Amino acid sequence: MNETFSCREISRGIVEGEVLLSQDQILFYHADPATGVITERGHCLEGISVKGKILVFPGGKGSSVVQMDGMYKLEQHGTAPLGLIVREPDTVLVSSAIIMELPMVDRVEESFYDTIQNGDRIRIDTEHQVIQLLERRRDL
Repeated sequence: MNETFSCREISRGIVEGEVLLSQDQILFYHADPATGVITERGHCLEGISVKGKILVFPGGKGSSVVQMDGMYKLEQHGTAPLGLIVREPDTVLVSSAIIMELPMVDRVEESFYDTIQNGDRIRIDTEHQVIQLLERRRDL
């Protein structure tokens, strides 16, 4: 299996990992820095950790100060996502990803969103502006 989808580089890098999908915008301030668990009540990822995942989400929310602080705390504790795939990037997410050297892309082919599932393994290669589906999740 090696489906490939085009994307646009926002923050440089190559990363492989497990997909974590969010239908809700994310405010990283509402993540526990020690665990990476989303703590926002009612969020679709409430109780789930972003640590070590490639996060696929619509965009960020909240003020620039708390968003940047939340991402910084996750990075400092080693609980940040491995990479970001965002539909609607904003200035704070973009600058945070660049400063943290966190691979980030947008403008992903629509077929990607129809294909990808939680737990799939993917590879983001910003230099070549592609996302590769490496392995489907294995249901236990």
